[in-house]
Amino acid sequence: MPEHVRVAYQAEMRAARAATQARTRWRHLERAHILSQPWPWPHTANHLAMFALAVAQRDRREALGQVVRIIVAAPGSALGRYPEGNTGRARAGLTRPMPIPDDLATVLKAA
Repeated sequence: MPEHVRVAYQAEMRAARAATQARTRWRHLERAHILSQPWPWPHTANHLAMFALAVAQRDRREALGQVVRIIVAAPGSALGRYPEGNTGRARAGLTRPMPIPDDLATVLKAA
């Protein structure tokens, strides 16, 4: 992961940990997910954080969706087979590409 992407990814993960509202926490985790998709370890770490939040919220559907994503994240990243822009949430669909926010697209384009 290039340094400028790592900085943006870590900022989103820190913001997620610091957020006091679940909606804000999810938004930062989703943004971190978009940044992490091309790299196996950060991508998997992001899904682990999403799983932890789903468990804390007692959201069984999201937690189960994250278990599946934890299993496929690293291989998908390593093989370059991931849906660009996907937020990583269970409701987003495992293979559905989504638009990348402009600020994140700029960071990723420079990678």
